[in-house]
Amino acid sequence: MKRTTNPKVKARYKRKLRIRKKIFGTESRPRLSVFRSNRHIFAQIIDDNKGVTLVATSSFSPELKNKEVEGGKVGMAQEVGRLIAQKAKAKGIKEVVFDRSGYLFHGRVKALAEGAREEGLVF
Repeated sequence: MKRTTNPKVKARYKRKLRIRKKIFGTESRPRLSVFRSNRHIFAQIIDDNKGVTLVATSSFSPELKNKEVEGGKVGMAQEVGRLIAQKAKAKGIKEVVFDRSGYLFHGRVKALAEGAREEGLVF
């Protein structure tokens, strides 16, 4: 288990491990993993069979770093979702399995998912 004293972090990590037992990304349908920090949001598409990250982006990637977005962190999360979907489509990825990493499906995580769906990513 992760070394931390914060009970919320411990609980999220336990949820993450429980979810990861069930969710697995393949070559035909890789896993879209989300990580949320206090300031930024990260998304990566992973092929778990090979253990390789196929596409990755975050709120401080060069395409989004200096971009002004309405809606603060939630708006930025939606832009990250759109960008990851565009990069995935460029690599030929159309379908993914969504891994919310133990976070509740609302706020920034939901905005990222909606942004990816708007750009045509299916999950």
